[in-house]
Amino acid sequence: MKNLKHTLFVAMAVSIMSILSCSKDDDGGSAGNTGEGTITATVNGQQFTTLEITSAANTATGGGNVTLVLQGNTASQGVGMIINGYTGVGTYELSDSNIFTTANYVEPNASDPLNTQIWNAPYQDSGVVGEINVAEDANGRVKGTFNYTAKNQNDGSVKTISDGSFDLAKTEN
Repeated sequence: MKNLKHTLFVAMAVSIMSILSCSKDDDGGSAGNTGEGTITATVNGQQFTTLEITSAANTATGGGNVTLVLQGNTASQGVGMIINGYTGVGTYELSDSNIFTTANYVEPNASDPLNTQIWNAPYQDSGVVGEINVAEDANGRVKGTFNYTAKNQNDGSVKTISDGSFDLAKTEN
């Protein structure tokens, strides 16, 4: 009987330690390291930071579902992410089996808009190509990290968007 009590005590102590040691990474990762009001990422090895004036997060509710839209750009680059069925802090996978979460990378062509290049994730037969991690959603702000591989349907080229993070004011509609 003494051994059983000791075993139960040890099991309970281990369980409590496990619960107390859980971090936010289990629920959506860290908030990233971008400046307030911007989105940062590395695109094929090159650093990219959006302009605060062109960066935003919006939620819209319709039919009982919430959609979160994250977007930002510079004069020569842009990123956008959409999470349909948004439920708050958590990890949202980008895969061809989950078409409700999408991301893109854009290189606009202001002099010839029809020649703007867009890379999308996921894409046909892509499997899992990345994820969006929402670490915080409180006080009118949404923060998190992301990474994905996107494909241009025009020429088949691929862009790797890594080390992404966002810290954006959020508007609710």
